[in-house]
Formats: sequence, C-alpha cells, structure tokens
Amino acid sequence: MPHEYLHAHWRMPYIKEPSETGEKRGNPFLTIPHSEDPRKALLLYKGPESFLVMNKFPYNAGHLLCLPYREVGDLEDLTSEEYADLCQTVLKGKKLLRLALSPDSFNIGYNLGAAAGAGIPGHLHCHIVPRWSGDNNFMPVIAGTRVLPEAMDAMWERLHQFVPQIND
Repeated sequence: MPHEYLHAHWRMPYIKEPSETGEKRGNPFLTIPHSEDPRKALLLYKGPESFLVMNKFPYNAGHLLCLPYREVGDLEDLTSEEYADLCQTVLKGKKLLRLALSPDSFNIGYNLGAAAGAGIPGHLHCHIVPRWSGDNNFMPVIAGTRVLPEAMDAMWERLHQFVPQIND
C-alpha cells in the first residue's frame, strides 16, 4: 500500500528552537519592529507602543501576534499607555483580518507564562487567530499537523494591502 506524506517544512525551525531549559538565542520580538525588510520580518503594523506581526509558526492561516515593544512578561507590567495601545492594536489586527480574510470567528488571547504555553514567556504577546467554520479538520486532531492554505509571503501581501484601512 503506498504511503502519502504531508510535509510541513516550516515546522522544523520551531522544533529546533531552544526549550525553556535549553540555550536561548535571544528574543526575536525585540528585533522585528526594527527590521529594514517588513515583509521578511512578517511585520504588518507599528503603533506608538505596540506592533502587529504574522506568527512565524501559525495555528491557522493569517494568525497574528500583537506585542508591546518593551519586553515584559505580564499584562500587569505594562504602563497604562502601553496597555491602552496594545488593546487598540489587537482591535486593529482583528479588523485587518476581517477586511482581508473575512473569517467566521476569531480566537484572541494571551498565554501568560511557560506553563500556559507561552513560547517566549518573557515577552507577552496576544494571539489573533482567524477561524472559519469547519477549519478544524482531522489533520490537527489525528496527525498533529496543521494545513495552511497559503504561503506566508502570499498571506503577508494579502494582509499588507489592507493595513492602511485599519486606522479608519
């Protein structure tokens, strides 16, 4: 019986990332907003205190992260200005996804701390994940693999064209 394989080549960098107990390479969230190539960095929007970036290891197509520029691990550590801007930027991210992708629903939330699933627990980030009816098929449930229907650079282009409209 022939075997069929689904390759998720983009997962290997995530798998090879250092663990909580392993050697750390530094915080990539600190360099993203200063990138000279927003497309390569997957950076979509920069606000006064926070920014939007596509998740390099997405749960679903269009998965965004909203982060403060300053490295803090908990919402309680933000200044009032940072918190207000972060919340506004989350709304901008949701609006961007609604305009560009027309999802049926959203998952929006924080994983605060390593035990809660935060990959980089020292720099809080809000996940903004577009969802469609029926998008949770057998692949993540049985095979532990997510299928993304569009390449990251094509998704960045699709989202980037709507960035000017999120300030309206």
